[in-house]
Amino acid sequence: MPLIMLSSPHAHGGDSIRMTMFTVVIALLPASIFSVYLFGWLAVLMIVTCMGVALITEAICLALMRRPLTTLLDNSAALTGLFLALTLPAATPWWMAVLGSVFAIVLGKQVYGGLGYNIFNPALSARVILLISFPLNMTTWIIPMSVQMGATHGGMDLYDLSQCLTLFFGGFDALPAVAQHGLDAISMASPLGHVKTAATLGISAPAALASYHYHLLDAFLGFEAGSLGETSALALLIGGIFLLARHSITWHIPFSYLGTVALLAAISSTIAPNQFTSPMFNLFAGGLMLCAFFMATDPVSSPVTPVGQIVFGIGCGVITWSIRSFGGYPEGAMFSVLLMNCAVPLIDHYCRPRVYGYAKEKPEQ
Repeated sequence: MPLIMLSSPHAHGGDSIRMTMFTVVIALLPASIFSVYLFGWLAVLMIVTCMGVALITEAICLALMRRPLTTLLDNSAALTGLFLALTLPAATPWWMAVLGSVFAIVLGKQVYGGLGYNIFNPALSARVILLISFPLNMTTWIIPMSVQMGATHGGMDLYDLSQCLTLFFGGFDALPAVAQHGLDAISMASPLGHVKTAATLGISAPAALASYHYHLLDAFLGFEAGSLGETSALALLIGGIFLLARHSITWHIPFSYLGTVALLAAISSTIAPNQFTSPMFNLFAGGLMLCAFFMATDPVSSPVTPVGQIVFGIGCGVITWSIRSFGGYPEGAMFSVLLMNCAVPLIDHYCRPRVYGYAKEKPEQ
């Protein structure tokens, strides 16, 4: 009698790679929409360019490797492009957006074998490459439209498509506003950059924030300079809570990451208030919220166990705070995630759970 092998019955949970990626895209909608409110057509051009080039680059890679183009439907390339766009300043020229998108797909993803094999977050890898290669462009921040409308000096209308197209494809020099009012009329420092620059001049952190007219509520809502998707802590929190509610991520990495930064900032600002900034400033500033809920929780490049994820989050928090406080760059969130990505194999090795049913042998009496 022939032996018939039957697999066990399984109930499909309804999740798939495509649905998981689409869920993250939905979670990023609040930050994306708010970036359009702040930076107008520049945000739209940046998002469309990065997502479009990422999809085209993915298609070329798949064709060269003779893999089915249906893989494009898993939404991973589109999500990588969206991630990259949200980490870029609004004033980033088109060719840098194109280069970053190609780097993210080719060097950050396909060179390792495609989705599921990358050891670094693809979008963050490309962002760091651009920052190191073009530091001036990557640290030029456009004044958000909400701030310009309350200002007395001239500037550019970010809701004017023609002006945004001129800036996106021609750069600052092609703008009439630059010739009339100077570069300072349309650009400003980010809060982190302003504090870092003031520290090099011997100005205390409270004095630097006072001269910046910094308000925690504005930082929480997002009315300040920064990359497209990192300005509004509220929008990112909404997206993060959505991912937690959908069980797309767990609390271990974001809570340990944010908690570590807040704890270190609280201790340091209590000991030396003139040198270090407050916990709330650190939580709302820069790309911390974006990295904590979206970048660091990438299931491919983060630890697999809850204990390992907590270790990973703590490591990200320590590195972020250290770079912000003592490093040469104002921001350390994206560097911290990439550096901790390197440590994931080691973390997984030492944080492996006990095999089910395994018990150590008792020593003989």
